[in-house]
Amino acid sequence: MTQSPTPPKAAYRPLSPHLQIWRFHMTMFASIVHRITGVATIAGLLMGVAWLWALALGPQAYTCFLTCASSPLGLVVWMGVSLAGFIHLTGGIRHLIWDLGYMFEPKKADTLAAITFWGAIILTVILWVALFSTGKVQVML
Repeated sequence: MTQSPTPPKAAYRPLSPHLQIWRFHMTMFASIVHRITGVATIAGLLMGVAWLWALALGPQAYTCFLTCASSPLGLVVWMGVSLAGFIHLTGGIRHLIWDLGYMFEPKKADTLAAITFWGAIILTVILWVALFSTGKVQVML
């Protein structure tokens, strides 16, 4: 008696979900934003290096850097970089909570992702209110 050949195991594997059938959820968005803010934080680091470089080049270069950095557009960029840094920080805390084994249920994970965004926004506002109220930052027009 001859047996019929069995099909390869690959024929029995389920298909992975595709974007057309995948439901959007907050943790998916938070994961994407976490990666983007990691890159934006590196851009902020490069801006910090530019600040140190201008400081090392002398008073004229430093004045030029401060003029650009304290312009309205410059402040918007600095605020965006600080927001990106805080989003990345709170996203890291979210991952730490998950690493400890907490908040894995879908609704709790979505709530935690939303909390990380609100926390980052609140921290950014606190930072910039403190900087402006103490006179550490001023808008140069």
